[in-house]
Amino acid sequence: MKLYSYFRSSAAFRVRIALGLKGLPFDYAAVHLAHGEQLRPDYRATHADGLVPVLDDGGELLTQSLAIMEYLDETHPAPALLPASPLAKAKVRALALAIACEIHPLNNLRVLRFLKDDMGLADSAKDQWYHHWTRQGLDSFEEQLLRLDTWQREHGRSAPAIFCFGDTPTLADCCLVPLIFNARRFGVSLDGLPRTMAAFDACMALPAFQAARPEACPDAPQ
Repeated sequence: MKLYSYFRSSAAFRVRIALGLKGLPFDYAAVHLAHGEQLRPDYRATHADGLVPVLDDGGELLTQSLAIMEYLDETHPAPALLPASPLAKAKVRALALAIACEIHPLNNLRVLRFLKDDMGLADSAKDQWYHHWTRQGLDSFEEQLLRLDTWQREHGRSAPAIFCFGDTPTLADCCLVPLIFNARRFGVSLDGLPRTMAAFDACMALPAFQAARPEACPDAPQ
């Protein structure tokens, strides 16, 4: 497999984590988003939207991080990134989508560039935008985790969950970790998020999450 990635891309970070958790080797193909390499015609032939990640699995090109991770989960079932029961699976998907569809799209590179270059916002205003939507999303995510903990207790779980859901990382954790990395990079306050940060810390104790970090990528500045 080959992964088209950029070291600072949250979406590509998610897939790197999933590949690591599955123990799947891959070739790393760097696409420098800040330099506009994603807009080159040869890359647009790979991904019509000019985004990362793209996973090339034997010539089949897969896009969108959540679709890629679910594909990996179906083709390489162990360890599972989604629980077995349909109800629990839907709840984990909801957590992942809360990040991938509600928080991240407001704060990705092309949006921030549009705010600054096309709308003329000062860096301080752009950063205010980023801080507002990220923190609002994290507050909501914290509440969702707490409610899900209650739901798990009501359904027979005795010990507190270690990760976003249960005792092993799921799709939700693959989405959470890149969000926290970016929040720290932009100086977003992470105070008052004990459940969220406990899940993050549990993830970062695992080699797959450490190996997927932006600074560990071959295209990261040395």
